Amino acid sequence: MLRRNFLATSTGALLAQPRRKPNFVVILADDLGYGELGFQGRSDFATPHLDSIANSGVRFTNGYVSAPFCCPSRAGLMTGRYQTRFGHEMNVVGKRNLDPNIGLPSTERTMANHFQEAGYRTGLIGKWHLGGHPMNRGFDEFYGFLHEGHFYYPPPYRGAVTRLRENEPPYDDDNPLMRGRNVVEEKSYLTDALGREASSFIERNGEKPFFLYLAFNAIHSPMQAPVALMNEFEGLRGEQRRLFAAMTRSMDNATGRVLETLRTRGLEQDTLVFFLSDNGGPTAELTSSNAPLRGGKGQLYEGGIRVPFACQWKGRIAAGRVSHETVSALDLLPTAMSAAGLTLPTNFDGVNLMPHLGYSAKPVERKSLFWRYGQNLAMRKGQWKVVKQRSNDFQLFDLASDPAETTDLAVLRADMKKQLLAELEATNREMAAPLWV
Repeated sequence: MLRRNFLATSTGALLAQPRRKPNFVVILADDLGYGELGFQGRSDFATPHLDSIANSGVRFTNGYVSAPFCCPSRAGLMTGRYQTRFGHEMNVVGKRNLDPNIGLPSTERTMANHFQEAGYRTGLIGKWHLGGHPMNRGFDEFYGFLHEGHFYYPPPYRGAVTRLRENEPPYDDDNPLMRGRNVVEEKSYLTDALGREASSFIERNGEKPFFLYLAFNAIHSPMQAPVALMNEFEGLRGEQRRLFAAMTRSMDNATGRVLETLRTRGLEQDTLVFFLSDNGGPTAELTSSNAPLRGGKGQLYEGGIRVPFACQWKGRIAAGRVSHETVSALDLLPTAMSAAGLTLPTNFDGVNLMPHLGYSAKPVERKSLFWRYGQNLAMRKGQWKVVKQRSNDFQLFDLASDPAETTDLAVLRADMKKQLLAELEATNREMAAPLWV
């Protein structure tokens, strides 16, 4: 049963209930570093459409994902639960994607499952990377690919500048582009095509509530961009950085197309939009900067798990606000379900952000955040974080004064380290063993 849901204004008045159930759009970048994008302070190239989400809504400076790699991070996002609770702990690459025993367990319900059951039209455009097929996990429509990566143009990459790493994985092997369950051929640059398909989904489904998950593979390797876009960045130093800028610009343009479709269809005030990255950037591989944070993709230092994170809901949440509250990709599902007036399951690890997004901006009710990836462990509670990366001992950082994690306070504040480790160890005991290693 739906329950009434109001947002408080700064004067204490109440905004009326939306005229219909709200739509939800989740836009996910792949391997985008914390220090990129205009709304994060980057100035060497513009990202106006992505910036507009932050400018029209709320930018989170302490926005996290639940893992430092693609596959487990997406499992947490899709379920609102620590993926380590159900064994989806390790990443999946290459031919392991074809193993039917690897992927999101069938016992877990996805964001799409929840909204499909509530009468929403559900669509995934882009990258899945959770095993099996997304149309078996609550999605009515799918256009994209199933595994961890994909070339942006088919060989021989006509009209593109391509920079391949030595021994670049054969991303497209056994990983075709699909519409629904049927293999298709795509001639457009893939990021442009995903923007086109996401806009088409909105056009076709805008008369009733919808959930759209637009999961770009940009700016994940291989580095590949149209020549015409590359030419716009001749002032940047080095082909690798120009490629990164062109790939990011294409993602920004595709996002702009989606936002324009919402505007032209009169759906902005009916649609809550979230944007974030799935993990931190692999700087050496892509130039994707995590500045001023330490580390990057694959690590539980801040650069691997703190990401660009923003949302908008025109006319429903405050615009141009910067929040320093600790939020997580785990929060998207309970927040969206609450905004839709749906009853929340009791097993979510994420929290409902709607009271914080309202004009009264109430504090986020969160005790702590936990991470485990193999032998690597971390927990953040308030301003404090303990982290064990690889063979290192647990380190303690005060993120309020030291977001770059430069000064280990484990000895100086042994009391705080002991307190956090006790909670981390108790949480860790609740988690399941990895289903694969």
